[in-house]
Amino acid sequence: MELIADQGHIFIILACIFGVFMAWGIGANDVANAMGTSVGSKAITIKQAVFIAIVFEFAGAFFAGGEVTETIRKGIIDPAVMSGHPELFVFGMLASLLAAGTWLLIASYAGWPVSTTHSIVGAIVGFAAVGISMDAVEWGKVGNIAASWVVSPVIAGSISYVLYKSVKHFIHDTQDPFAQSKRLVPFYIMLVGFVISMVTLLKGLKHLGLKLDFTDAIWISLLIGVAVMAIGRFFVGRIHADPELTEEVHLANVEKVFAVLMIFTACAMAFAHGSNDVANAIGPVAAVYSVVSHSGEITAKAAVPMWILLVGALGIVVGLVTFGHRVIATVGSGITELTPSRGFAATLAAATTVVVASGTGLPISTTHVLVGAILGVGLAMGTDALNYRKIGSIFVSWLVTLPAGALLSIIFFFIFRAIWL
Repeated sequence: MELIADQGHIFIILACIFGVFMAWGIGANDVANAMGTSVGSKAITIKQAVFIAIVFEFAGAFFAGGEVTETIRKGIIDPAVMSGHPELFVFGMLASLLAAGTWLLIASYAGWPVSTTHSIVGAIVGFAAVGISMDAVEWGKVGNIAASWVVSPVIAGSISYVLYKSVKHFIHDTQDPFAQSKRLVPFYIMLVGFVISMVTLLKGLKHLGLKLDFTDAIWISLLIGVAVMAIGRFFVGRIHADPELTEEVHLANVEKVFAVLMIFTACAMAFAHGSNDVANAIGPVAAVYSVVSHSGEITAKAAVPMWILLVGALGIVVGLVTFGHRVIATVGSGITELTPSRGFAATLAAATTVVVASGTGLPISTTHVLVGAILGVGLAMGTDALNYRKIGSIFVSWLVTLPAGALLSIIFFFIFRAIWL
């Protein structure tokens, strides 16, 4: 307890530094999951993707990031086991941030799209199981999180499969695909606005004091969805078809319309990604702050200060601007060939899965969700449309990430313990 009282300010400063480093890694690596489909489908350029992500990643992290932060912070480690050794808990949180951030730096430099959730969860489990005791880890919670890594890509893939099949049936396979796309795409845009608004109103803004019941949220989200649809209809109406009537030109004209839609889904996915993945960086920061501010008491529940959300949001943006283009450029085209209509189906499916998970407090992997969604679109086109070699390498990187985070965390934990104890 004396160490926490004497050195608490140093621990908070280190937590903020390591938290920004971890958030930087999220921006540098994981943001590709939010923007890769938009760039890969050539709906927007990398520069446009960076600008969209700066605005909406920050908004998602700052305004809707509080709910998931609770699960990462207090769900994986049992506070009762750690109550007599708050300094070891603080060392573990610092080690977890530094370990996950280091692994993301390595992965980003190599161009590997890895899971930031895997990184931080593996790091926390590693230090707690080896540095404290096996009893310190809530293995039931870890099992639920691990199950979500399997379930979430299946859900996202199923949604994207159905979405793309609906696009193909109601637009591509009709007599006049261009006219039909101009009629239906605004409704898809409304769906994007509704999904994001619904989860944000119900869950994301709780820490700002906004509490709405389900019915009120539905009506407000519908109004927002209609407003977004009106904006989308305006931009779609400005698109004119190429006068040639070949099938290839028909499809190109349709993709022009979906390119507008991709801008809306890119914004939605960036917001969803920010709201879910900021927890990976600020959860341990909030844990350290809570222990120090409560004089060494490891509380089961504590509010997340707004400045901690701001730390995570700024870190993500800096990582995106400085290093994000490396992974963004490869994720969008590696798994399957994307067009704006295919990218729309994948992105909206991923965004829906992520924001629902964010609303329920389940820390899913955005990487798994988006890859699952892209696989769903690829399967809807036919199995030959998938790049199995690339998919295999992605799966291998997923398997390596969790033990890498755990090993680095164990090393850093014992270094911190040797310095202060």
